[in-house]
Amino acid sequence: MISEFDLPVPFRSIRHLSKLLSRGEVTSTALTSMYLERLEKQGRSFNAVAQMLPEYALQAANDADRARNTGGDRSTLTGIPFGAKDLFAAVGTHTRWGSPAHDDVGWNFDAAAVAALKSAGAILAAKLAMVELAGGGSYSGAGASSTGPCLNPWNREHWAGGSSSGSGAAVAAGAVACALGSETWGSVTVPAAFCGVTGLRPTYGRISRYGAMALSWSMDKVGILARTADDCGILLSALAGADVRDPSCTGPSFNWVPGHFKAEDLRVGILAHDMTRTPEVEQSFMAAIDTLVLCGLHPVPAELNLTAPVDSVASFIIMAEGSAAHREFILSNKLTQLADSVQQAGLLAGLAITTSDYIRAQQIRTVAVNQLNQIWKDFDLLVAPTLLTEALPVDRPFVDNETPWGGNGGPGNLAGWPSISLPMGFGPNALPLGLELIAPPFAEEALLHVAHAYQLKTDWHLRLPLCV
Repeated sequence: MISEFDLPVPFRSIRHLSKLLSRGEVTSTALTSMYLERLEKQGRSFNAVAQMLPEYALQAANDADRARNTGGDRSTLTGIPFGAKDLFAAVGTHTRWGSPAHDDVGWNFDAAAVAALKSAGAILAAKLAMVELAGGGSYSGAGASSTGPCLNPWNREHWAGGSSSGSGAAVAAGAVACALGSETWGSVTVPAAFCGVTGLRPTYGRISRYGAMALSWSMDKVGILARTADDCGILLSALAGADVRDPSCTGPSFNWVPGHFKAEDLRVGILAHDMTRTPEVEQSFMAAIDTLVLCGLHPVPAELNLTAPVDSVASFIIMAEGSAAHREFILSNKLTQLADSVQQAGLLAGLAITTSDYIRAQQIRTVAVNQLNQIWKDFDLLVAPTLLTEALPVDRPFVDNETPWGGNGGPGNLAGWPSISLPMGFGPNALPLGLELIAPPFAEEALLHVAHAYQLKTDWHLRLPLCV
């Protein structure tokens, strides 16, 4: 197995980088300069960068070094550079939401998530590319972004995934140590799977969305993209907690301490997916199940017993809420400036949804969530492939993709469940595949402990893309 000590410094975990800083083997200024150089070179070459922040980042790094040298307060995140999806407000930056029609958007304050990481000592090095308006009107291909299609560091002819595409690609390329993303339906787990990194979607309401662009008020979640599950735990500890500025954010704080958990006590269910058309996914998934058994788990088949149309009602709610959030823009003369015509049409169509239809969708949602939550009577954790495909070709419309997407984004996001996507192998084109672990609301501790145990026994998360 590959060891983290074998990796170049840009691909080391947060915990490892923090130890290098504590031992004086590297300064935060040097670390930040290295990541800024990689953002400028690798990040931009993959269309993953929305805005560089070199002056701020180097000054913050200098402050972190001075605090460390004078014995000031510090945490595991002190001096660690990160990126933020360009729907998070940040002082001194533009916040364009990935949209060519939003060059004039500017919030001169820090979103709650950005402020939390800065408060923990982390350094914002760049705003990262995203699908325009987070794909609220749906979109037809990878080019739906003001920065162009975000390319996959494993193969430039394939997509990095959406809508947190820049966050996934930048972490995979070693251009930042970690990144903030957001998810309404797969926008963290998809780029994590496609780019071979670790992506955490916390419980709805676990992390404040204050200062982040709204797509779907009842489904949006702040997410994390990083090298390891341990990194995700460190970041969640800094980010979680109630915030009166976000009425949905009422969850408790979180404190990640790896290694003190009895995984064998968990009841783990294997979600049924038809993998007959994707034998490479099935092979990698069954190997991942074998690894979970080595971790002390005993997974058994599980099934979501549903009569409610989960995916369709989730799509309907996102369309209605997304169009409501962007109503003024949709009715302006700027709608046609969006890069994707399907996005334009979808946002416009969302305005035609009636109040009664929206209320009916929420009623169906209540039934669906009640049915979904029945599974937690028998299980503490679910496991499934993140997707049934590797990264899609960047120049091909999604409708032309012959491999089924699969995925668990509809049920998990509609119910507000947390999940984590982990690298689990490679597909037929030598592109990463993802393993998804899913838990009931606010069960991130169990989720992260199992994910951490899995990564201690595998090295898929230590494999490096072709950009190195």
